[in-house]
This record gives sequence, structure tokens and C-alpha cells, in this order.
Amino acid sequence: MAKLSGKEIQKLARSIVNENPGGIRYSELVEKISQQTPETPRNTIHGSVWNLDTIFPNEIAKPSRGLFTPIAKAGNETAELGSTEQIAPSGVKFKESDFYQPFADWLKNDLDEVTEVASLGGAGLKSKWGTPDVVGIYKPLASNLIKFPIEIVSAEIKIDPQQPVVAFGQAVAYRLFSTKTYIAMPRTLTEEDQSRLESLCMLFGVGLVIFDLNKEAPQFSIRVRAQRFSPDMFYVNEFADRLKHYDAATFEELFG
Repeated sequence: MAKLSGKEIQKLARSIVNENPGGIRYSELVEKISQQTPETPRNTIHGSVWNLDTIFPNEIAKPSRGLFTPIAKAGNETAELGSTEQIAPSGVKFKESDFYQPFADWLKNDLDEVTEVASLGGAGLKSKWGTPDVVGIYKPLASNLIKFPIEIVSAEIKIDPQQPVVAFGQAVAYRLFSTKTYIAMPRTLTEEDQSRLESLCMLFGVGLVIFDLNKEAPQFSIRVRAQRFSPDMFYVNEFADRLKHYDAATFEELFG
């Protein structure tokens, strides 16, 4: 094969990425291209593919450092969140989404952890690693004499008392881009599960909130307050970029 131009290298790179739905590492991509076109200098290959996600933002994503994935496949990983249903002792049926906005309001007004907050519902961001039900921002106000960096606060809400481990795993994953993370679980959680979950939350700095399955009066109560951690700024920007593409108005409300 003759020496390829930059455009031809990018075309070949796109096809290779699309053939790897689970993603392909940058070095492996360069190696595959080099094997298929040994006449093309490696420096030319590097210069043509290092920012594929920027050149083809609707086709290729960069969910983590050095990893390219086809966007269409990434969307298939999205879980259908907020659709879980539970029946309260009164016989009333509830969905997780019924508690997103009440928790968002409580996080801002009662717990005073955020200055701006939004109910996302998770699935819209198209990533199993970063789909919080509620996300808030703690940022300096105009009246603050001393300014400070913006903090992201994320929350995972479950109404199924059988899912404390799932909720914990998701909340820990949000630490990649969040300064603080919270789990909200129903009061129907067993004493054993609540005890174990509290211990895990204290060990890993995750906040724990218990509430009633009553959307008119959920009665949120804090059991463990979240600790502050420094997130990975790569994932902070990746999260912000996904949010901006998903809902520009919410992005401006939070980060503007």
C-alpha cells in the first residue's frame, strides 16, 4: 500500500475504531494503521489520529485517556434508569424518577450542599459510568469575598431496597468527576443492609440518605455526610461535555 495522506489515515482509523465496539487504545490503533500501511511514517500517523474524537465528534468518543470508542455503540450501554417501580405499604406504586426532583430540592435547600441543582434521570447522558440521577454544583456567589473552585455533587437514588450494592457501586463511579457523591435509599432497607451500607459509605466517603416511599413527603434524612474528594479533571470535562451536548440549558444553569 502506498504512503497515505492525513485524510486517508483518518478514514482508515475511523473504520478500525468502528470495528472495535469495546474501544481501542491509541497505541494499538497506531500499530494497526502502521501494519496496514508500512510506507506511511509513524509521525504522520500520530499527527493524524491523536484527536479523532475532536475531528469526528459525532462518530468517535474518548471516554477515558488514550481510548477511542464508536459513539453508536457507547449509546447501547445506556441503562434504562428511573423506570424501576416499587409498591409502598399503602399500595401506591412509585417510580425512581418520582424522587429525583424532591431529592434535588432537598440537597439544595435543606442539606445546603449545592447552589444549583438539576434532576437528570441518568439515561440521557448515555454512559453507564457517569449517569447520576441528580447533579448539583457548589460554586462561589457574587457576594463571596473569597472565591473557590466549582464542585460537582452527584447522587444515585434507588427505591428498590434490594439494590444497596448497585447504588454504592454507581456512587463510587461518580467520584471520577464529582467532588462529593450521595446515595439515597428507601427506609424499607433491611437493618443489616443499612448497617453494612453505612459502614461502606463511611469508609469510602460516600454520603448516605434514607427516605420514605412517599413522593409528597419523602422525609429525606442524612445518615452519612459525603466527604470531599478531588475528582479527575479529565472526567470532569468529559462529564461536562456530555451534559452540554445532552442539555445545553441545564449545562448553562449549572456551570454558567
